[in-house]
Amino acid sequence: MDPKDKAFFGLLSLVPEGEILKRIESLSERLSRRGVDAAVIMQNVDMFYFSGTIQRGFLAVSRQGEAVLYVQRDFERASAESPLEVRRARGLGELKSVEFLRRARTIGLELDVLPVATFFRLKDLLEGADLVDISSDILSLRAVKSPYEIRQMEEASRITARVLSSVTSFCRAGMTETELDALLQAEGRKLGHHGWLRMRGFNQEMTPVAVLSGPNGSFPSYVDGPLKGLGTCPAIGYGSSSKRIREGEPIVVDYGAGYNGYLTDETRTYVIGRLPRVLEDAYKVSLEILESFEAHAHPGKNGRELFEMALGIVGRYGLEEHFMGYGENRVRFVAHGIGLEINEWPVIAMGREEELKEGMVFALEPKFVFPGKGAVGVEVDYVVEKRWLRRLNSLSTDLFRL
Repeated sequence: MDPKDKAFFGLLSLVPEGEILKRIESLSERLSRRGVDAAVIMQNVDMFYFSGTIQRGFLAVSRQGEAVLYVQRDFERASAESPLEVRRARGLGELKSVEFLRRARTIGLELDVLPVATFFRLKDLLEGADLVDISSDILSLRAVKSPYEIRQMEEASRITARVLSSVTSFCRAGMTETELDALLQAEGRKLGHHGWLRMRGFNQEMTPVAVLSGPNGSFPSYVDGPLKGLGTCPAIGYGSSSKRIREGEPIVVDYGAGYNGYLTDETRTYVIGRLPRVLEDAYKVSLEILESFEAHAHPGKNGRELFEMALGIVGRYGLEEHFMGYGENRVRFVAHGIGLEINEWPVIAMGREEELKEGMVFALEPKFVFPGKGAVGVEVDYVVEKRWLRRLNSLSTDLFRL
């Protein structure tokens, strides 16, 4: 097939033009409210969100709603995938040719992810303009999903539910965590998983599957999450390992699927035989936290209050030191937003003032870690609707006994 033939792109599901134009309009309104004249978007995921394509170049947006995508490569692909005006660019020097950027006194950049070297290059090219951070504006726009976005996430969630259901067929005592990991990854790809998970930020990495059995569920590492794992080597310092799965120990499977760029992130706990009583009791507390969120979380609710509610439940059972990690490896959140990246807004965390809004989607993951024994818990993806939360899929949250 000739990549210049637009019929080739019939293999892909493109973002609707109306979605892109509405996002550009929303960004322009944010710029105008802040008194920022224009924005330059460069990060891959943000470029996809606002243009519908990921190609090498930059997107320039004015506070009046003008938007032009400048592409070094591939111009033909960008032209086929994006409804915006697309122009060829030799490099960043093309910024000087953008009329509304030349007039701009203040220009917004994604300073939470932009490399320092690129920032200094932009500072030279955009001489005379004040460069300001618009990361929070972009993240807050992306936090509220459109019906189109929620449909993509529902498709991803369908894959997630089927993959996590298949653990009962694939898992057996004596196999390694990586063997089960590989079977689940293959199953997901057959069902339509696009294969990648994305995270925002420096040194942020994520595998589609983490299988953590027994003590590996409590193994420490650098990951900013409640469960870490040994991983396969020091260069991949978290997740599934070569440990063999045994009867009577918790098997935690954390899985994220992707569909048209949109992600899900769910976890279930399994056991071959029976769990020790302390672990099974802790798992029941995870379910109680889910039920409490479903009863109390709604648009307008403060995330800090929800986190404190979860802590109150944990405290009644004396499990504080095991909640969301153990020791210095504990994290201070219980839920995180999902969308084009795993770590989107909202974040329901200690001391974080963030109001839930209709259209937000988040993964709630109450988990408990017991050194030397492993971890138990659950993770469920929710859409914030007008009056309540709705699960993205109906997969049981009960402990799976194999």
